[in-house]
Amino acid sequence: MIQLTTPFTEEKIRALKVGDAVEITGIFFTGRDAVHKYLHEGGALPPGVNLRDGILYHCGPVVVKDGAGEWKVTAAGPTTSIREEPYQWQIIRDFGIRGVVGKGGMESRTLEACREHGCVYLHAVGGAAQVLAECIKRVRNVYLMEKFGAPEAIWELEVERFPAVVTMDSHGNSLHEQVLADSRRALASRL
Repeated sequence: MIQLTTPFTEEKIRALKVGDAVEITGIFFTGRDAVHKYLHEGGALPPGVNLRDGILYHCGPVVVKDGAGEWKVTAAGPTTSIREEPYQWQIIRDFGIRGVVGKGGMESRTLEACREHGCVYLHAVGGAAQVLAECIKRVRNVYLMEKFGAPEAIWELEVERFPAVVTMDSHGNSLHEQVLADSRRALASRL
């Protein structure tokens, strides 16, 4: 298990390879469909949100206020990343993101942006939303809540030992493409 701490350096990210298991400690910003489309269309990041050398997590966390009035994340599973494929390459390029966390993988434009700009796609386990929420130690802030609502807002999360697997690296390798090619070969051999 490779231990990573945000913010990342390009050198640290380029050292990662497809299949590496990592645990991440530091700051995650969440972003789903509304945020990706907004940024793609020229929307500005709110003051306080700095994605450079950081992580963008494809997640719409379930967040409630505790007895002290503080936000508490009760579920934080990854959302399906392919929905962000039309936008992700540009957001990696324009905002200097070093890591994208989600589930299901992404396609060629994102893979090329990862290679060109020194970024990785990290797969988090789907269906483990409550377990992943335990890695979130604190909600530092929430942005664009009024504009997009809670699931689509940008949540700034302090995480500790968040587990993920590198499935697209900064060298143009994609575990998703490898699995698809292997599956096609296996299917062809049986037909």
